[in-house]
Amino acid sequence: MTEKKQHEYYLPPFSSVQRYYDTWESRIGYKALLGGTRHFGYWTPGTIWPFPLSAGLRRMEDFLYHSLELPRGSTVLDAGCGVGHVAIHLAYKGIKVQAIDITNNHVGWAQQEVKRQGMQHMVNARWGDYHNLDDIADEFFDGVYTMETLYHSPDPAKAVAEMYRVLKPGGHIVFYEYDHVGTTRPPSDYHHELAEATVRILSRSGAFGFPYLYRGALQHIMEDQGFTNIRSRELTENIRPLMRLFWLIAYVPYLIICLFRLQLYFTNVESGVQGYRALDRGYWRYMVLSARKPPAAQKNLAGNNETC
Repeated sequence: MTEKKQHEYYLPPFSSVQRYYDTWESRIGYKALLGGTRHFGYWTPGTIWPFPLSAGLRRMEDFLYHSLELPRGSTVLDAGCGVGHVAIHLAYKGIKVQAIDITNNHVGWAQQEVKRQGMQHMVNARWGDYHNLDDIADEFFDGVYTMETLYHSPDPAKAVAEMYRVLKPGGHIVFYEYDHVGTTRPPSDYHHELAEATVRILSRSGAFGFPYLYRGALQHIMEDQGFTNIRSRELTENIRPLMRLFWLIAYVPYLIICLFRLQLYFTNVESGVQGYRALDRGYWRYMVLSARKPPAAQKNLAGNNETC
């Protein structure tokens, strides 16, 4: 108990995450461009015309559904549900979803959307912190997933440990997240400039976990927690068409806000320009990592071997 209190004490407050999503820039931008969805879409590499954007967003959600590899009737945790679009999409495919988020507005909008679509029997959206899932029993879910939310975590290892705890033996976990070069290679001066811009942007969007998610870090965290059959797949080229569109839309406004030194008030505009430049030069990638929690028999056998 003491250890847990100490751990909770140093976790930063989530106010900056909520503040980012509550800004008028985020509200208008996400709604106007993505219909409120909070994740990237999936396109064939080299796509020039990404419209309609909604089709790409749904393709990414289909990709997630298939990567979970779960039958109809399974129960999963959406760890950072946003406005509930992913959870509802899975629900239509027969997956029951417990959807949690730390942003009050997201939870309210998700609940409204679930009710509007008549999916209350399949999706339960509520406030929740995936670092502290004390109200959920051990080995409860058939699957767990994040869709671009772990980079908000101030302690990814603690979050993954909690997800491991609530996942059934043999259950499947999937992360759709970013990683970056970090300290894995010394950057050139220009690369360093982009790295600093990216860190500056992410700090204003409550991206506590991004510094920890350098290349290979999440896989190491998963291995340390006991996950097996870890697989990774890069989808950078599949999200590039949307990033390119963000760059095109943001470029002229970005020049104007730089002229008047207003970057502090236009996080998404700066991100649209600098984020695409950083992506283009290999500073960050879009990755999918999936794994299994070992079956109970295998876990017990491993424990017996260690005792002996």
